[in-house]
Amino acid sequence: MQINPNLSAMITAPASLGLKKVLRPLHLWAIAVGLVISGEYFGWNYGWAVAGPIGMLVATLIITVLYITFIFSFTELTTAIPHAGGPFAYSYRAFGPLAGLIAGYATLVEFLFAPPAIAFALGSYGHFLYPNIPVLHTALVCYVVFISINLLGIKESAMFSLVVTILAVAELLLYMGLVAPHFNMTNLLTRPMPFGLTGIFAALPFAIWFYLAIEGVAMVAEEVEDPKRTIPKGYIYGLLTLIALALGVMILTGGITNWQRLSAIDYPLPEALGIVLGRQSPWTRVFASIGLFGLVASFHGTIIGYSRQVFALARSGYLPSFLSQVNARFQTPHWALVVGGLVGAGALLTGTTNQVIVLSVLGAVVMYGMSLLSLFALRRTEPQLERPFVAPFYPIFPAVALLLTIVSLGAIIYYNLIISALFFVGLALTGGIFLLLGRQRPLTQEALLAKAEGV
Repeated sequence: MQINPNLSAMITAPASLGLKKVLRPLHLWAIAVGLVISGEYFGWNYGWAVAGPIGMLVATLIITVLYITFIFSFTELTTAIPHAGGPFAYSYRAFGPLAGLIAGYATLVEFLFAPPAIAFALGSYGHFLYPNIPVLHTALVCYVVFISINLLGIKESAMFSLVVTILAVAELLLYMGLVAPHFNMTNLLTRPMPFGLTGIFAALPFAIWFYLAIEGVAMVAEEVEDPKRTIPKGYIYGLLTLIALALGVMILTGGITNWQRLSAIDYPLPEALGIVLGRQSPWTRVFASIGLFGLVASFHGTIIGYSRQVFALARSGYLPSFLSQVNARFQTPHWALVVGGLVGAGALLTGTTNQVIVLSVLGAVVMYGMSLLSLFALRRTEPQLERPFVAPFYPIFPAVALLLTIVSLGAIIYYNLIISALFFVGLALTGGIFLLLGRQRPLTQEALLAKAEGV
């Protein structure tokens, strides 16, 4: 199957076959925060195991600078090219089909393998409350339930995201209020950096987990009302919310007990409450119960993200065309949702949360690099492109983001050689098939414009 160089059928397709434009700033804030907020509930604590509490804090501050500079740069691309493919579309437009493939592959890895890690945590929280319930069974049921919710439509999905995200943010604020009186700086400073500076670099992927997937707002860009004004608001408010929650949760949790007790489990927050209040405390059990909202918000959001990426890649000829089909009744990419869910369910069977997290983060970092390179290229080759939001302090912000992205990529590869090898072998195989099938032919400028506008 060749990439269609004309796409005139897409340009003239009736609106009913496209995606609905119904999302507003509050919806985008909810999707942005909801995509990420599970990172505050679990995953980051694995960074303590390789860096200690202060080493992880330093890594998090570095990554916070990365995300501030990256999101302000990425928003320029998202508003200029509001396409469901997100980074795939930016790289395609900047460098051509092969670059689009690399960005699309990386984004797909990020969003396909983040949900299994979150599903593990959902199962672990349920097991914390009810030890007789197997973790894996809960995780698989979550896939079935939330794919079904997503099939009903993006507006319905966004409203669901809004409700669970508000509950998740409120819960984290409650958690910080409950543990703050028990904070002891001595705990935070006990073996603060047991592995020295090298630990900071080893912890970078787990610091990225605090913010991973916020860029997924780009995946719903075609479904946003007035994207030029709405998308920047969603990104900026979402990022500010996440920074405050990430630093508050990590610092306060590190000061209540020996951090090593929490550095290798999927439910650090209810365990921390159990330590300071007792496992039988009503607050501990209530928190573990409603703590599922934060995980649900991210799980739900990443399902939206992977389905739109699969949809966009299939629509452009990189994946089988049936994956780009939109349900006539609900106007959702139903096959993309189902097939992506099957891949994620397969990843669940490996039972390795920390390695799935690293794989997802690796995909994200490669995508960040491709997006930032695309920003520089499009500034040079298409100065006339309408940019409703311009990256501030250009070229400093995107340059800082690119430098920190390269550092993060190097650290992830160095400390995770086997997972990195699997990622790049998969990319090489995908690229080889792409070239052998002759899909490297570029789209015409008219087709690119049609895609950029989501026609």
